[in-house]
Amino acid sequence: MKIHPTALVAEQAQIARDVEIGPHAIIGPEVSLGEGCVVHGMAVIEGKTTIGENSFIGYGAALGAPPQDFAFKDEVRSELRVGKRSALREYVTVHRGSKDGSATVVGDDCSLLAGSHLGHNVRLGNKVTISNNCLLGGYVEVGDGSVLGAGCAFHQFLRVGRLSVVSSGARSRKDIPPYVSVAANNTLAGINAAGLQQAGWTAEAQAEILRAFLLVYGSHLNVSQALEKSKETSWSPEASAFFDFIASSKRGVWSGRRWKKPAP
Repeated sequence: MKIHPTALVAEQAQIARDVEIGPHAIIGPEVSLGEGCVVHGMAVIEGKTTIGENSFIGYGAALGAPPQDFAFKDEVRSELRVGKRSALREYVTVHRGSKDGSATVVGDDCSLLAGSHLGHNVRLGNKVTISNNCLLGGYVEVGDGSVLGAGCAFHQFLRVGRLSVVSSGARSRKDIPPYVSVAANNTLAGINAAGLQQAGWTAEAQAEILRAFLLVYGSHLNVSQALEKSKETSWSPEASAFFDFIASSKRGVWSGRRWKKPAP
């Protein structure tokens, strides 16, 4: 354990072996840091916050603070949970949950780049990348492997499906389906082919997702009609998840421009 002499670490904090804590960092009494964690200088970790092994906390990060929720009461017992091998870089802010027993959750192998913000009760899956100055309101959910570009902003209670990619500067008030690419002008640019390929998907699996995408966004049918039409075909679990996500949306999903099916 290597703790800089100017760091303020509460005696009750649970600090595993091999943890490094930099100058002027502040670690609260309910904080738990797993083995191999590195906390850089000026970071503040408070509240009931658990950080998994081999995670990295950058300079000036503020984690586990009370949420920016006017209804929040000081007596509320909520928490922040960060998984293993995740990096929360410089000046990242992540607030704990706003209700008793609730939590803000960051999965394993996530990267939150400088200046990004997660509001209360946000839930990130595994291998999620949140780019610089990206802002997520309360209760936003982001699926595994998704990438959110710099300067994006997401309204509270939104969902972003797994393996989606959102270009820098996008603003979203509706759900973003899984496997898609969102352009900077807030339109769907197609499927996230590069992300699917990197995730190890076969060409056949990608082609089926494209067919599912075009059924919803490239046909003459509206969303409800497309979902009903999809029931006439047997789909893979991944494609079925695409349709299920859209069907379960409470805020509605992005529509974007109507796509044309590629020529045979």
